[in-house]
Amino acid sequence: MDKFVIQGGRRLSGTISVSGAKNATLALMPAAMLSSGTSLLHNTPALRDVTTMTSLLRTMGMRIDFRDNLLTLDSAAVNGYEAPYEHVKKMRASIYVLGPLIGRYGRAKVSLPGGCAWGPRPVNLHIEGIRKLGADIRLEGGYIIAKAGRLHGARIHFDVSSVGATGNVMMAAALAKGTTVIENAAMEPEITALAGFLIAMGARIDGSGTNRLEIQGVDALHPADFITIPDRIEAGTFLIAGAITGGNVRLEHVVPEHLSAITSKLEAAGCAIRVGPGSLSLTAPPTLRPVDVTAAVYPGFPTDMQAQWTSLMSVASGTAVVTDSIYFDRFKHVPELTRLGADIELKENSAVIRGVARLAGAKVMSTDLRASASLILAGLVASGTTEVLRVYHIDRGYEAIEKKLQSLGAEISREAGEEF
Repeated sequence: MDKFVIQGGRRLSGTISVSGAKNATLALMPAAMLSSGTSLLHNTPALRDVTTMTSLLRTMGMRIDFRDNLLTLDSAAVNGYEAPYEHVKKMRASIYVLGPLIGRYGRAKVSLPGGCAWGPRPVNLHIEGIRKLGADIRLEGGYIIAKAGRLHGARIHFDVSSVGATGNVMMAAALAKGTTVIENAAMEPEITALAGFLIAMGARIDGSGTNRLEIQGVDALHPADFITIPDRIEAGTFLIAGAITGGNVRLEHVVPEHLSAITSKLEAAGCAIRVGPGSLSLTAPPTLRPVDVTAAVYPGFPTDMQAQWTSLMSVASGTAVVTDSIYFDRFKHVPELTRLGADIELKENSAVIRGVARLAGAKVMSTDLRASASLILAGLVASGTTEVLRVYHIDRGYEAIEKKLQSLGAEISREAGEEF
């Protein structure tokens, strides 16, 4: 199992291009099943999660080719309607097949994501939303089993804004009879991208980018070509890489407004941000100021950047509080950061971070995707050698992160490791 070996202390400088968005891609891929024929997704990132979704869709009969960041999806031969546990357990986003399957084929058997149960879990929003469109849904043996004739429009209000549930209901409603209104819909750029792809396929959707979506169902959709948006979380991670190392980095192929919650906090920490057409540049200050953040739904500070911000504040001059209002237990990176010398105290869903003058290299273990990024960031500024184990987590959501960091001057290498 691979690991990253980092020699810290290098000031990062240079320009990189940001890859396509993981979270958008994982919704766009199953959406292609809503039509019969070949759709093309440009700017698709080469990630483990994309490979996992590819494997799942192939079991349903979809023909898929992926080369040079171009994903070709041919749904003409889809003849399977089950998402088995063996695939879904690897990636919660696999539940995105539910909406297209029930919307176009009238049946679906989708494993519950690992850790989910019927009741007050986010997956319940997917089920209740599609049930309101007329699907008969039951839970059996750990699977969501759904059947329907043609779905019908409905008014759906989410008590909690959910990206996944908004995407699933929007896809199912695109082929429903009549009008569907989704209130308290997710406004994340990834949902706006999904709406854009569906519109390119012939869907009728109003309100994209707002918390109220109106979908007028159509009889059929057609294949489409679409360019995947840049990954705002990858972009934010590289901005913090520049900030934590006292560097100067420029990102190309970004949508600056997607990153405003992040860049405003970086400016508050003392960083200079310059915005250009499709680009962002950051120059770090001599000393980082402590800045509190609270992760919240878009357009708030992203929960997927909470761990990276915790690393940055670990070397700020003063005390900062990082709170996550989305996932209360998303702080598994904290014990590993303390191994590097960070001074962090957990209080329920908040981390109180007292900045230290220096972190010191050590062996640390990744526990999830964004925790992996936080440990790499800390390793970049730590003195000596840091080894980050279980890097398969980072490969789920960052395309060749070590190569991009190397191009900015980081001393980081991927090596075979014995830890697992």
